[in-house]
Amino acid sequence: MICQECGKRPATLHFTKIINGEKTEFHICESCAREKGEGIPGSPNSFSIHSLLSGLLDFESTGGHNFANQQHAIRCEECGLTYTQFSKIGRFGCSACYQQFADKLDPLLKRVHGSTVHMGKIPKRSGGQIQCKREIEQLRRDLQAQIEQEEFESAAKLRDRIRELERKIADL
Repeated sequence: MICQECGKRPATLHFTKIINGEKTEFHICESCAREKGEGIPGSPNSFSIHSLLSGLLDFESTGGHNFANQQHAIRCEECGLTYTQFSKIGRFGCSACYQQFADKLDPLLKRVHGSTVHMGKIPKRSGGQIQCKREIEQLRRDLQAQIEQEEFESAAKLRDRIRELERKIADL
């Protein structure tokens, strides 16, 4: 792939920026990245994922609430790591930290990824089956809601659609 800026050199840096839900991808060479001021991994001006995570965690502490005292009080019972230490180094000390800091992680993950549930990318070869399964899961949730609201006609349509997708999966 050729650099989108200069159109001469190979693009070695690939950025995805999401601003207000709008995704923009950039494919540029190192020279153009330096000119634009983008961080290049391994260069003196770059930042690590730990710096990014620390910045996001610090954002929470300056968001108008008084999180500073709470952060000092939260400590992992297994390894002794504090939330403040975690926010500086960007890594947990042990597996128990996930449970200890869970209430702080959900808002962070939602802000970073847009969701607290990992969806992953769908491979092209087996993507049809995965998409059908996801659609079936959603339809089942909708079906349950329709039954609870006693909307039996729309529930029957959802049931039929679920059966249709299940047959489609069986044929794949």
